[in-house]
Amino acid sequence: MEKKQGFFSALRDEVVRGLSPSRSRARSRSVSPARSNSPMSALTWGRKNLAGGAGGGGGAGGGYYLAQPEQLIGRSGSLRPVMEGPDPDEGGGGSTIGESKRLGSGLGHWVKGQLSRAPSVAATAAYRRNDLRLLLGVMGAPLAPIHVSSSDPLPHLSIKNTPIETSSAQYILQQFTAASGGQKLQNSIKNAYAMGKLKMITSELETATRTVRNRNPSKAETGGFVLWQMNPDMWYVELAVGGSKVRAGCNGKLVWRHTPWLGSHTAKGPVRPLRRGLQGLDPRTTAAMFAEAKCIGEKKVNGEDCFILKLCTDPETLKARSEGPAEIIRHVLFGYFSQKTGLLVHIEDSHLTRIQSNGGETVFWETTYNSSLDDYRQVEGIMIAHSGHSVVTLFRFGEVAMSHTRTKMEESWTIEEVAFNVPGLSLDCFIPPADLKSGSLNESCEYPQEERGKNNALALSAAHRAKVAALENGSFEDHRPVWHTDV
Repeated sequence: MEKKQGFFSALRDEVVRGLSPSRSRARSRSVSPARSNSPMSALTWGRKNLAGGAGGGGGAGGGYYLAQPEQLIGRSGSLRPVMEGPDPDEGGGGSTIGESKRLGSGLGHWVKGQLSRAPSVAATAAYRRNDLRLLLGVMGAPLAPIHVSSSDPLPHLSIKNTPIETSSAQYILQQFTAASGGQKLQNSIKNAYAMGKLKMITSELETATRTVRNRNPSKAETGGFVLWQMNPDMWYVELAVGGSKVRAGCNGKLVWRHTPWLGSHTAKGPVRPLRRGLQGLDPRTTAAMFAEAKCIGEKKVNGEDCFILKLCTDPETLKARSEGPAEIIRHVLFGYFSQKTGLLVHIEDSHLTRIQSNGGETVFWETTYNSSLDDYRQVEGIMIAHSGHSVVTLFRFGEVAMSHTRTKMEESWTIEEVAFNVPGLSLDCFIPPADLKSGSLNESCEYPQEERGKNNALALSAAHRAKVAALENGSFEDHRPVWHTDV
């Protein structure tokens, strides 16, 4: 009685039989001569029989060929076992090759396949680098819309001769300050430190003809960040994500940023706070940011009733932030404050930039940030949001409808450590880098298009367009995110 084999034993025997040069096709019309189990002996045997067939030797032994190996299997790039034997489509020694190839063509096919795979691997790495540049450039260290100082006192609640929208906003901010720990405790904070982890991913890309969605969120870029703040109006942030590092800071007089692809540059416009600080980490600066806002109504956010405060950037600030062909038309900030807790639970801002290209076409970029703040906990009496999620939409549109694109990016973060009044923190921690260039860059420098001008960012533009084309053609490897296309 035949002994039953386990699955792995049977699989091993099958692999051995498949790789053995002595194996012949089941459909072979002739019996192959005895051969050695050595691969080199098999190769020598095949060449001798091939030479005999070419010399006109008849019979079943003339005309042995190597079967054409099947295409690359999956992601491993391996080939199916090469089998020797007479061509099944021939009558034992015919001259028609059919689907079979002569000895040696299988190796050539494999080499050709490997060479063709190499550029795709390199291209995939380029797509990943470009994805990371776009993520860090847009979501790494964005700034708040206007200049505010954390030392500025909140306006006193006034009802007389004050529009209802303004007085309502002042009342909401008073409630927010009280719920966050109180103004007295917040004024006692001289510096602050926060450290957290984050994940970033490009989740969707929409063109004029189709939408490409990422169905594999596990392939997100992971990393962390450290944020330092100090009065008055000084901050420094460092993000390390996917092997790249972005640094930005403010010494109270100028704002600068350093990226590996653009170097160190100052930011256009007045000194402004870091938007990441408004995401539940700095309640005093948040209250000062909405000091001139207006209450425009109510809305339910994530099942929670909220008041909506709206802040519009003044024309002078917009003009100061514009430069050359890039003009910032508007920048609006919305804050959603919970009616139940008084805390900020959602923040949204959107800015529109118009870029006049050299060819005469006007292109618009609209960037929208939506951030939800969760897990509020007390740290030394101050309420801090310890987690959150941001969705950023980068929409490009212009005179030609077919050139419209929409890119959606997402970030999730958690706060690991928070501390206030850290001993030893000094002004030296906020000194700009020594290689800071005199020229400044506006917000449009990270837009993935050639309208930004001929500078170092053009390399990012070309890579982004290559990525768009690759997404539309579906040329992604298995180790890249899985994309789903909706036409």
